[in-house]
Amino acid sequence: MIEVAMTRTAADDLPDPYRLRLPGPTAVPERVRAAMARPVLNHRGPEFRGQLATAERLLQPILGTENSVLLFGCSGTGMMEAALLNLLAPGERLLCIVHGQFGERFAAIGEALGAVVDRVEMEWGQGVDISAVAARLEAAHYRAITVIHNESSTGAVADLAALGTLLRDRPEILVVDSVSGLGAVPMRQDEWGVDVVVSASQKALMCPPGLGLVSLGAKARAVVARHTAMPRFYFDFRRALESASKAETPFTPPTAHVAALVEALEMIHAEGMEAALTRHQALSTALRAGGAAIGLPDFTRAPLRSSSVVVLSVPPGLLGGAIVRTMRERYGSVIAGARNRLADRVIRIGTMGFLAPGDILTDLQQLEEVLAGLGHPVEVGAGVAAAARSLHASAREAGKTVVRAAS
Repeated sequence: MIEVAMTRTAADDLPDPYRLRLPGPTAVPERVRAAMARPVLNHRGPEFRGQLATAERLLQPILGTENSVLLFGCSGTGMMEAALLNLLAPGERLLCIVHGQFGERFAAIGEALGAVVDRVEMEWGQGVDISAVAARLEAAHYRAITVIHNESSTGAVADLAALGTLLRDRPEILVVDSVSGLGAVPMRQDEWGVDVVVSASQKALMCPPGLGLVSLGAKARAVVARHTAMPRFYFDFRRALESASKAETPFTPPTAHVAALVEALEMIHAEGMEAALTRHQALSTALRAGGAAIGLPDFTRAPLRSSSVVVLSVPPGLLGGAIVRTMRERYGSVIAGARNRLADRVIRIGTMGFLAPGDILTDLQQLEEVLAGLGHPVEVGAGVAAAARSLHASAREAGKTVVRAAS
């Protein structure tokens, strides 16, 4: 008899239960995980071509576009870099709208690629000042403008319709990171005049990390077609667009991830896109209401607030890191703090993906007990009650009960 030595894995050290409540990656539904375990397909065969075409067809209404949707094996940051590689020629100017950590990341990528990067800084937690962007456009010419649709470090959502109107008749390309927004926050790429949208699989699209996507409008495709852009090979959008016309990818794609994505997209469409957006908004509104009731007010002050992540201010005398650590140690609930200038000042909890009201009520019940244990005066039950009232009001307004994504 052959004996197999049993070794411990990282999974053996997970708390039980383990609740992934980050602003991404998010919990993956069982049927999506099961889709990844199906037989591996020939990436040049008819079965995978059909799967790739289905993924594009189901993504287009979520993006609000008729454009081709290109898939790559990478993270959201990979797609941010890929977009700039394909749009910028060496030495061209890039204007980065910075209203949080990921706006800073876009600027850092541009600088690493050798672009001349200017930043228009906004106060973190506030929205994008369109007049400030317009003033910068009058002062200099840029090849592209970058903005984060849903800034998950602050909970602020950019007004893409206003930015699209500003840039529609100008030569600059509007590049939008909607990694943490797509599927939870409205996106109308064609209607709003967004030239490039990049996103990824691991947030509201309910899939594991590893799959990036990009949608290019006509203005962007004309710039991508230039031979003067940055050196590019794997991330060459020209190759990808040519392959997409044949329902293929230029290089070997992560086929199991595409199978998972199709499964998740079918769940979203079974729920209905508007219903999914309404659910995300109801859950995030309820969590904000519950947080305010226990002394964790909303950090976000932008006119448009995220439906995929709630950023709560930590009261004086407490540290965000202590709350995060205690939530994991006591309950196995993994929430986020901040690894930037907001460190220990905020906690962040995801409200995207495969979630229902019970998830939010559990978050608040646990937070109440953690805060009390850390010495913060809190009326136990106040947060849960406030969230329940908010959920009831949202359900009445929508005319139906807020439920989990279709299983």
